[in-house]
Amino acid sequence: MSDLSVTNTLTGEQEPFEPVGDEVLLYVCGLTVSDDAHLGHARVWTHADVMHRWLEHEGYPVRHVENFTDVNEKIVARVGEDDLGDSEPDVARGFTASVLEDMRGLGLRRAAVYPRVSEHVPEIVDLVETLVEKGYAYEANGSVYFDVTTFDDYGKLSNQRVEELEAQGVEETVEKRHPADFALWKAGGVTPDEVAEHRSEDLPPLDGERGQTWESPWSEGRPGWHIECSAMSMTHLDETIDIHVGGHDLVFPHHENEIAQSEAATGKQFAKYWLHTGLLETEGEKMSSSLGNYFYVADALDRWGVNVLRTFYLGTQYGTKQTFSEAAMREAEERWERLERTYEDAVAACDSVDARTKADDETLRAAVDEARTEFRAAMNDDFNVREAMAALLELSKAVNSHLSREEYDYRGLKAAVETFEDLGGDVFGLELGASGGGDVELAGDLVELVLEVREEERAAGDYDRADALRDELEALGVEVGDSPEGPTYRLP
Repeated sequence: MSDLSVTNTLTGEQEPFEPVGDEVLLYVCGLTVSDDAHLGHARVWTHADVMHRWLEHEGYPVRHVENFTDVNEKIVARVGEDDLGDSEPDVARGFTASVLEDMRGLGLRRAAVYPRVSEHVPEIVDLVETLVEKGYAYEANGSVYFDVTTFDDYGKLSNQRVEELEAQGVEETVEKRHPADFALWKAGGVTPDEVAEHRSEDLPPLDGERGQTWESPWSEGRPGWHIECSAMSMTHLDETIDIHVGGHDLVFPHHENEIAQSEAATGKQFAKYWLHTGLLETEGEKMSSSLGNYFYVADALDRWGVNVLRTFYLGTQYGTKQTFSEAAMREAEERWERLERTYEDAVAACDSVDARTKADDETLRAAVDEARTEFRAAMNDDFNVREAMAALLELSKAVNSHLSREEYDYRGLKAAVETFEDLGGDVFGLELGASGGGDVELAGDLVELVLEVREEERAAGDYDRADALRDELEALGVEVGDSPEGPTYRLP
């Protein structure tokens, strides 16, 4: 379909993109919901969103899954703080809702599934059992560890050698056969030592083990961190996926461990392409909750708005680092306002009584064609959003030059408007016209909410009410269909 090529962390090379099957399977490493999301998280989301949009633009069906880690010692460390809740699930639910609200605020395409760790413990236990049975993992005092020496390709993503690796995690190394072995299952709950570094000094220390636990063949305990993504990815996508996206700081140990445990269990390649986003930095340090140098997404949206934020992220290709500063945000604001102003002026010119098709402007029409060509070439060159944005800004110059004339080329302006809406709106997610997202995405959210209620009514046996909801949607022009995978719809 496309001549897209991507830089694969696994090989270190830029390679032609060739999906495994007819549908692109895209997995994005989601958040540990122990705090509100910051702009570093939003950078990963925005680039993954643009990847999703471009793939669909090029004709690929995409199934996008992004997880929430709602079982973690960092979450337990927040228990009892302010009004966050008195249990790990309470804290996780609150921050999950906050993250989803931030995602909607950023205009992200909705993922097919947002799986939670707490909802996939049976699948995790099954996967751990498979690894034990195949000899890749071992039990020790009720915990289960992956033996890195049994997987010949361990280290292939991060280019490290097993004999040079040090201990992973805070587990008692005395239980491990090799210091780099990592926990698949942890006996018992979260211990005070595991949360001490994450717990506020204003809160009393934890008294004994805390957090959720589940029964397993080895002990009552909790999943290890790395096993969750393998289990959820294989549950909702397949044993082999096309694209795995995450921050560069996750290459080791998280993604390295995902590969080892997944491929050891299935004997198949886990992910064909590993795409890692560069870190968002402030004054030379990565933006992170632990360093306290972050800017919350909600606060940034209130201050700059979604279009300026997305324009900021679109100023740098996903694989490189990006620096956040007031000056950088001012530059993004200027670029967005330039595009928005040009678009609105072009729309107004098309709608004016002065618009005439007689004044053909071959320079404008050539600029439109060139913008589309250069935009496509840039996006197919490893999702190079920086160069793609430059193509739209060049088109903006050509449109403004044309608008200074006494007569307008209606067809040329119309083509420019459609290009802004198609590439700036549908692909970049900027709010240029109806295709930019705002009202359309809100309408989609509301339709999905009604369809969820309809499914609940059907499950409860109230088919009359379910049919009435469908009729009401169709009366509004929403085309509703049913398939084995669930309800579908098309907006008018």
